[in-house]
Amino acid sequence: MAPQAYDLFICSRNKNIPNITSVPEFHFIQLSVDPDLQTVLFVLFLSMYILALFGNLLIILTVSSDSHLHTPMYFFLSNLSIVDIGFISTTVPRVIENIQTHCPVISYVHCLIQMSLFVIFACMDDMLLVVMAYDRFVAICHPLYYQAIMNPNWCGVLLLGCFLLSLVNLLIHYVAVLNFSNSEEYIEISNFFCGPSEVLKLPCFDTVTKNIVRYCVGTLFGLLPISGIIFSYFKIVSSIMQSSSSSGKHKIFSTCGSHLSIVCMFYGTALGVYFSSTLSLSPRSNAVASVLYTVVTPMLNPFIYTLRNKDIKTALGKILSRAF
Repeated sequence: MAPQAYDLFICSRNKNIPNITSVPEFHFIQLSVDPDLQTVLFVLFLSMYILALFGNLLIILTVSSDSHLHTPMYFFLSNLSIVDIGFISTTVPRVIENIQTHCPVISYVHCLIQMSLFVIFACMDDMLLVVMAYDRFVAICHPLYYQAIMNPNWCGVLLLGCFLLSLVNLLIHYVAVLNFSNSEEYIEISNFFCGPSEVLKLPCFDTVTKNIVRYCVGTLFGLLPISGIIFSYFKIVSSIMQSSSSSGKHKIFSTCGSHLSIVCMFYGTALGVYFSSTLSLSPRSNAVASVLYTVVTPMLNPFIYTLRNKDIKTALGKILSRAF
């Protein structure tokens, strides 16, 4: 039976019938039970998904087509756009399908696959934001050595490091998640997708193990990256204050402002959702907060960089002039 057909089959089954398998199905929380809002949510999620795809693909096209943008800063920006496409594609298409079919359910295997992809793309997003802060730190605080330090080989190593750390993050989650022990046929996830924090909240996992994993991941991939970004910007601000040129200060602030805006959006909502999993918050409140960093942030990233970045706007103007 096809995966989609299987999920629709278990959605129609009676939850009270005896357990006939050791592998349960997972039911997502519905963002709204009002039938009139289902169409609104469908249009909203579909629109945000299309905007995210369009904006991030536009960034990738712009950076790749303009030789003036073949620099470390835009290399990491284009990779951030690629990751954002994967990040939002992990959750939103499934949400759109669930709204359309009125069947917010997923099989155990598909839940693990979705969680795995989510962890990899979210961690890549996380690490790339740190690398971009490091790139701005080197460019502003050590401009004479920037080309030597941020050479293509080192940029490739940094990108590879982001991917390897994402795999490490996934393996840490699997330590807890693969110790699955459950006799129930029906399990509810208090969100609209199989995120790691929601899956680890389930009572079928060992409490001690999942708490260790939660705080280990929160420290290694949350607090430490944030500390690195704060240190980078502390050095950047110190360097800016020593500059006597007001035009130079304005250029630096405009360059770093876009990145800092995205950092605040991503880390603020992501850490809030991750650590709130230890509190008894409303499931729908948690789901709404999750929308901010899983859907809204990837959608806004390219537009923030486009509207605030003179180089990107110039390159876009060249592309549009050639097209029309």
